[in-house]
Amino acid sequence: MFKPVILATVVAASFSAQAADAQPTNSELLELLKQQQAEIEVLKEQITEADTKINATADAVESGMSAGSATWAEKTTIGGYGEHHFNHFEDKDDQVDAHRFVMFMSHQFSDNIRLFSEVELEHGLTVDTDDGSGPGEVELEQAYIEWDYTAGHSVQIGQFLIPVGIINETHEPDTFYGTERNLVEKNIVPATWWETGLLFNGEIQPGLAYSLGIHSGLSTDDGGKIRDGRQKSAKATAEDLAYTGRLKYTAIAGLELAATIQLQKNITQGDVESADALLTELHAIYNTGPFTVRALWANWDIDGEGFEANGRDEQSGWYVEPSYKVSEKLGLFARYSEYNNNAGEASSVDNEIWEYGLNYWINPRVVLKADYSDYVTENNGSADNDAFNLGVGWSF
Repeated sequence: MFKPVILATVVAASFSAQAADAQPTNSELLELLKQQQAEIEVLKEQITEADTKINATADAVESGMSAGSATWAEKTTIGGYGEHHFNHFEDKDDQVDAHRFVMFMSHQFSDNIRLFSEVELEHGLTVDTDDGSGPGEVELEQAYIEWDYTAGHSVQIGQFLIPVGIINETHEPDTFYGTERNLVEKNIVPATWWETGLLFNGEIQPGLAYSLGIHSGLSTDDGGKIRDGRQKSAKATAEDLAYTGRLKYTAIAGLELAATIQLQKNITQGDVESADALLTELHAIYNTGPFTVRALWANWDIDGEGFEANGRDEQSGWYVEPSYKVSEKLGLFARYSEYNNNAGEASSVDNEIWEYGLNYWINPRVVLKADYSDYVTENNGSADNDAFNLGVGWSF
């Protein structure tokens, strides 16, 4: 747009200057026109060169920004999940809980090196201004580098979920039945459970996978409950490491069979002279069409005087859960569970619980839940945990 303006200005200025002088002869006028034409050509070349540089710079900047944005978007993934619960208890106050809000991020550094991380807020807040404490926690649940060091085999380095049970590694609310996570895996496994160390994963043959880990371990009081021993990699005492191994079989369509063993030399991290702890966990999942059944058994065998004194040298439980998808959106389930953190005591009574209800997926990743928990027996002989539960959950 500005090229004709510049040319017109140059020509007009030249003719104006000439008009102030005497009228030139024809030969002088011809010579003057030649000079002006030469000057115009020089200006045109300079303008063209400037335009070329400006356009090239703009293209380079735009190209660089687009390339950088595309690289970041392609190599980094953001996700998360969350759930809200309402519990109507028969013998105690009802409760509303913003149970979990989790954000997930991963990044692909190269074809064989990637980062996984997960940060969780539990129960809505961590500080209550009234008394300086709150019911919730902010937790780093996962943060590890995964390196595919050879074809079909990888190692996780950092903080990872222990490969045990059904829900410990996969616990987004749209992936399981029931408003609350099942009580056996919560109290015996104990999910959700993570540690820091090295975890090797791979495939022995198609449909047969392994996991082998060396990592930080639990730290319980002498005679304490298993769940209370989770250190969550928060300045965790590491006098006694733990060793975990799992085999998982999935070669038959619709079937998963898995077995996990974990050994920790001293589960008290040196508070007593010796408290060897062995966890054995077995589970099976079978899916055929709309019907699925899950079953799990887990047992801790602890060799320690304090644990033996109160019956906590054995802590065990099991459950079975059939479910049926009436449609893509609606699923029904029932679950029978037994667990006991004092199973080594002959007079101890198992917790026996029936749970039944439904899931309704308003979207494949958004679920509404309703169920009832019926405690048949409890260790304390009461039934104050019987409850009608409602929930909403999502993941992305």
